[in-house]
Amino acid sequence: MKQMKKDLQGVLKSLKLATDRVEKLMKKVETLEKPRKLKKPKAKVPSKARTPKTTSDSDRVLAIIRRFKKGVDGATLRKKTGFEGRKMRDIVYRLKKRGKIKTVGKGVYLKA
Repeated sequence: MKQMKKDLQGVLKSLKLATDRVEKLMKKVETLEKPRKLKKPKAKVPSKARTPKTTSDSDRVLAIIRRFKKGVDGATLRKKTGFEGRKMRDIVYRLKKRGKIKTVGKGVYLKA
């Protein structure tokens, strides 16, 4: 009888441990089953409107040179563009280097 009582107490102890483990598992399952809050989608920021491209100084000089069939001299270019001295020489040099204009005579430029 004493042996049986000890065995029953051992079984009771193991049953308590098993129920504790089952309860812990149930709590974990409940936390997993809870619906998680969905994050709101971020509002799209409207893109900024692009500023229209402005023509470069070289493009303006090239457009003026293209208008003249027989070529245009440096003084006329300065007068039409408003550029002076060094800036004008740099632009003409750059256009000649790129092959967009050619020199017809001294100070006279023509589109290539």
